[in-house]
Parts: sequence; C-alpha cells; structure tokens
Amino acid sequence: MSEQVERSKNEIIKENSRQLRGSILTDLQSESPEFSEDSQQLLKFHGMYQQDDRDVRKAKNSDGTPKGKTHIVMIRARIPGGNMTAEQFLGILDLSEQYGNGAMRLTTRQGIQLHYIPKGNTKEVVKGINDTMLTTLAACGDVNRNVMACPAPFKDQPHAAIQKLAYEMAEHFRPKTTAYHELWLTDGEGNNHNATEEFVPVEEPIYGTHYLPRKFKMAIALPDDNCIDVYANDLGLIADVQEGQIVGYNMLVGGGMGRTPAAEKTFPAVGKKLCYVTPEQVIPVAEAVVKVQRDFGNRSDRKVARLKYLIHNWGLDAFRAKVEEYYGQPLTPPNSVDVKGVEDHVGWFEQGDGKLFVGINIECGRVRDTSEVQVKTGLRAIIEKYRMPVRATALQGLILCDIDPADRADITAMLKQYGLKSAEELTILRRFAIACPALPTCGLSLTESERVLPGVIDQLDIEMARLGLQSEKISVHMTGCNNGCARPYTPDIGFVGRSLGKYTMFVGGNPEGSRLAFMYEDYVPLEKLVPTLVPLLTGYKADRMPGEGFGDYCVRLGIEGLKELATQVAV
Repeated sequence: MSEQVERSKNEIIKENSRQLRGSILTDLQSESPEFSEDSQQLLKFHGMYQQDDRDVRKAKNSDGTPKGKTHIVMIRARIPGGNMTAEQFLGILDLSEQYGNGAMRLTTRQGIQLHYIPKGNTKEVVKGINDTMLTTLAACGDVNRNVMACPAPFKDQPHAAIQKLAYEMAEHFRPKTTAYHELWLTDGEGNNHNATEEFVPVEEPIYGTHYLPRKFKMAIALPDDNCIDVYANDLGLIADVQEGQIVGYNMLVGGGMGRTPAAEKTFPAVGKKLCYVTPEQVIPVAEAVVKVQRDFGNRSDRKVARLKYLIHNWGLDAFRAKVEEYYGQPLTPPNSVDVKGVEDHVGWFEQGDGKLFVGINIECGRVRDTSEVQVKTGLRAIIEKYRMPVRATALQGLILCDIDPADRADITAMLKQYGLKSAEELTILRRFAIACPALPTCGLSLTESERVLPGVIDQLDIEMARLGLQSEKISVHMTGCNNGCARPYTPDIGFVGRSLGKYTMFVGGNPEGSRLAFMYEDYVPLEKLVPTLVPLLTGYKADRMPGEGFGDYCVRLGIEGLKELATQVAV
C-alpha cells in the first residue's frame, strides 16, 4: 500500500473490522433502532445503508417534543447484468411487502433496492434475498460493486457473452470474507460463536486487509448499444465484434461521476482507453487494475480516493506501466472500437430464437402502485402467470424475456390493464430519463429528484411538442446531490441538486454517455429548469446541423454562445 500522511477514519474501521465483522452482531442483538457509526460503514460491504425518513424529521410527539429520526435501512441486491429468474424477482417483491414499504426500486446499475426496512428485520431480508440465489454482498462498500452488461436477451454470441462475463467478473471480485455468511445466513448459535473476539481470517487475495480506498464499478458494453454507460465506470469494456463474434475488448479506466462543488480537487470523469484485451485476458488485467488502485489509491482523503484521481495524478502512461508490472507483461494498445449508439430496449422485439421480449419503462425505477398505474400489481400478475425470466436495465426499466409469440396479445392486454404504457405511448424524452431516489430516504440528498423529475418531463414534453422535437433522442438525468448516482454529468441534460429546491444544470453530454457535459447554470430553482432550457431548445430547433444531437449543438455553441442565445430567445 502506498504511504499516506494520515489514513481516514474509514480505513481504520476497515482494518480493525475482523474482515467486515466489526460490532455488527452486537448491534443486531441490541434493542436500539439504529446501528453504531462504525457498523454503518461496514454494513455497506454487506449491501445496506442506514437511513432515516427525512419527511418526518420535524414530526412531533403528542406532548409536542420532536420525534427525532425514524431509522430505516436500505438493502440492495447485487444482480450482475440485471439477470433474474421469475422466482428471484417475485421473491424480492415479496420481501418488500413483508418487511419494507411495499415498493421496490430498480436502480441505475441494474440492481434492486428495498427501502424502509427496520433494523430488526435486516437479517430476514438478507437471508430472504439469498434464498432466491441472489446476494447483497458487495452491492455497496469499498469493493467492486454490481457488474453491468447490456440486458437485451438477443440470442447471439455477443449478448450472451457479455452477460456471462458480467457474472464471472462479479464472482471473481466478490470479497472472500466469511463474515457475510456468519452474520446473515447462520442461526443464532453460529452468530453467538462469532460474537467472540477470536476468528479465523481467510485470504483476501484481491482486497487484502484494507479492501479498496473507495467503491469500484465495472460495466461491459457493445459498440452499437452503450445502454449501461460504460464510460462512467472505474473499469469498462467495449466489445470488439467481428463477424458476429466478440474477439476482444477495449478496456477503459478512470470513469466516475461524483464531485464536490466546494472542492476544486474533485471532478466527474469519463473513462480513458487503457488497452486491448482478449476475452481470456479480461479478468487477469482487470485484477491488475484493481490491485494498483488498492495499493496506490488515496486512503487519507475519501473525496479523491476513486481510481480517476490516481490516473489524473499519475497520468495514463504511468498508470498503464504499473498495471503492466502487476499483470506481468506488456499490454496491447487499444484499437478504434468505440460506442456509437444506445438503446433503451423498451417495446417488443424478436430474441432470435423464435421467442419475444418486451421492455417496460418504469418511471424512475419505482415498482409500486399509484392511482394512475399499478406497476407492482401488473408486473406480479404477468410474471406469476408466465414465469418468464426478467432483466433490469440501466435506465431503470424491466425486460420480460422468453415470451411465446402466442402470448403477446395477452401480455399486451395485461400491461394496458394495469396502466403500463407501451413504447409508442411514451415520448423518447421520458424513455431516456432517469433519477436517483434522493429525498426522503437518502441522507446525502440536498433536494428532490425521483419525486419531481416526472413533473419536469411533463413540462419538457410540452415544449418539445411545441418545437416539433418529439422524435429527437435527448437524455435527461437528475440527482438530488453531486454524487451523481444517476450519472448526470454525461447526458444531454443533467440536473444536480445544489441546495433546497435548486439545481446545477449541465448540458453538452450525449445519450451514448461518451463525453462529459459542462455546467450551464448554477442554483436554478426547480420551477425555472424548463424555462431555462427553452431558449436552448429553440435555438437547437432553428440552427442545428444535419444529424446533430442536442448535446452536440450545445458543445458547438459553447457556454458563451448558449448564454448569448438565451438573451436573444424569449421564453
């Protein structure tokens, strides 16, 4: 490990945790509604965050005294490539109804989150998820997290290969500690045994005793469909497809979305091309990259601990040389293969084996029933009836797979019955819009995201229709804070929570997620987001070049050109 002047508190917690045990068991046995501060850090490795319902923080007891925080836990399932059986999806849905608030959330990284879990039910939920043959281990924490891959179930070699690779990488980079099994999957006797200070450590060949300095994310994309935003990951793979077969991958390193506006040393970044690898080299070279980050990433300041900062400080050439040293041989330079398209997989498609799949847009990923649409009830009814496998998308949607063409009419009717709209009933703008959970559950959120984005899209849809831009693929991502969980720094338009009710507006990215957007306006009130965009959209309508996307147009004009445009176009 590289020498640091002073290690952060999290590093001490990890080192003294007895391979991620800490005092979690003691906390589980306590009647307190919350976990200790140290346990809260270690719980992330086990796939959960302690939170509180911020909507009720100011609530009063009957005597007028503040109720204080209502402690709850968010538990996240790690699902490589978003691939689930019907039983797994329904099993997690059952857990949300039995122990949570009756809803579950499809994440922007193809996982599933359950919110509002009481501390006393965390073990039942984790065990329940594992009973479905999924896991929460490494869904969060300073390790490699869920490995993403295009979820489209086309029956061709490239799609099948990247799904298989996502699972293999997730398993290879899974922490080897036995703490997870002992804490969550054994009976009381086993837990009592592990409450002692004595334990037998197991070898962690990738993570060592300190794990990684910060979280690590991986994703695999096909060049014509970057539906998982490969450039936003610490390590990304772009498949090289020749004559219908994957022959290798360009490996990207150093992507990451988080930033802190008050700290200029922080910034979002898109990945850089490191090398070209054969399918057999993927995991060994990826392991070398992870180990370099493990040994040289910043362990004193978590704000600059992601891989992107190490590469920024060293330079890509020096980083490549160190990876070659760890790998044991020279790396092949990357080739010209790159992403050039993106799909949302919403609608009906032929799989290539005589069966069909249908992609369903689920607004902001929230699987719940409202007066307008019964997402939860509808999905449950269809999946229980047909028992088809399902896949989560990075745009927070769900794909129902392996459908017999004879069942298409019935499934279409059931989707309509429960208010789940078809691809033709949705604007492209809405189909490519995503948001993080933000308020009321995220402790980091500065303002709303999931709960307000649908209304923003409603307003934007009106303006897009007025301008005749409904057919344009324009991506909108919103987050409640600058950590960027919904990847707001790479789409055409990004809204990032800045302070209560106000956002930083970014423009100039693209739906393919291959470049960073730039800040256009800061501290924009929620009600001014759409009016602030209208002059830009108006100018785009009038002056765009053939085939030019909205983000491309913003880049061509630049910040000064856009500001001048805004003064000339009346809203």
